[in-house]
Amino acid sequence: MKKSRKEYRNYPTETRVQNHRYKKRHIWAWVTGIVALVAVVATAAYFASVYFKAKNAVDKTYDPHTAVKTTGEFNGKKRFAVLLMGTDTGALNRTEKRGRTDTMILAVVNPAKKHYTLVSIPRDTMAQMVGSEETFRTEKINAAYEIGGARMAMDSVSELINVPIKYYAVVNMGGIMKMIRYVGGINIRPTLSFEYGGYVFEKGKLTHMGGAGALAYSRMRYDDPKGDYGRQERQRQVIVTLIKKAVSISSLSNLDSILTSVSSNVRTNLPFSALQQIAMNYRNCANSSSSDYLHGYNAEIKDAAYQIQPTSELQRISDLVRSELGLEKEVVQNNETFQNEQNEANGFSFKSGKTQHYHIYDYTGEGDN
Repeated sequence: MKKSRKEYRNYPTETRVQNHRYKKRHIWAWVTGIVALVAVVATAAYFASVYFKAKNAVDKTYDPHTAVKTTGEFNGKKRFAVLLMGTDTGALNRTEKRGRTDTMILAVVNPAKKHYTLVSIPRDTMAQMVGSEETFRTEKINAAYEIGGARMAMDSVSELINVPIKYYAVVNMGGIMKMIRYVGGINIRPTLSFEYGGYVFEKGKLTHMGGAGALAYSRMRYDDPKGDYGRQERQRQVIVTLIKKAVSISSLSNLDSILTSVSSNVRTNLPFSALQQIAMNYRNCANSSSSDYLHGYNAEIKDAAYQIQPTSELQRISDLVRSELGLEKEVVQNNETFQNEQNEANGFSFKSGKTQHYHIYDYTGEGDN
């Protein structure tokens, strides 16, 4: 029996079924594409927000007064050194209270070895204040930043060990305390047992520290058998642990607070673009490191306690850093080697094992200081 045209309409042909399925798949593909696009846009917006927040925070840390050329300097092949300094004052934008830098570490990055080296400079190291308005002035190295800012600090360390230093970063320890609080504290195994500032630390025991506790842990010096060397070791321990915690996913909820703390407690002459290049081009240097420090001997200069480095030690550290920077070794000849020569000629001995008086002779040749 022949079916009517109306009856045919009740039975979709194979082509009509295929078209229906095609349209259905097309709609789902379109919906999926929209969802994916929204996800991409949302993700891009999030990271753009993070980027601009980070850039804004870093821009506030930038010090244009000590700016140097950075174009092409961080291409992943060139070696470089950065003087890292830690102060214990208020926010660093209060330039009238720069404070002394109780932590001074020269970080040397060597991409040829995929390695970086940290060299600590003891705070009480006797050094000439390079750039002082006075013709000749010798102080503890940690006074350089307070007297003449970052430029004097870089120039004084550079002259001390005869190495070029163009970049610096200074961090306020009070700011680090806030950052530790923002990331929810840090876990550290103390290097020795002691009590300080109302806190008790037990050697080797994993200890959760808040901002105040971590600051107390990194401040103690006189009860440490290693003295200032031990304190610098603990300060590095706190900073490294904080960095690892700060970049963790769990800390992203406090990103605004962390960046605000960074912007008000850090100063550097490395612009945001340079820091980006370092992060991208020197990432493979982060997994290998070594550390050293400038060894000195206790001495008194006008009844004040100093650390005096033998000429051989200044030469050793100079050779180490210059080698990591790919530079030829040079004989260190400066105020400090001159003072050592004069004092040893007048009875001072680095082998005595006792705290001796150390005299400062006028390096300009115009008489005793």
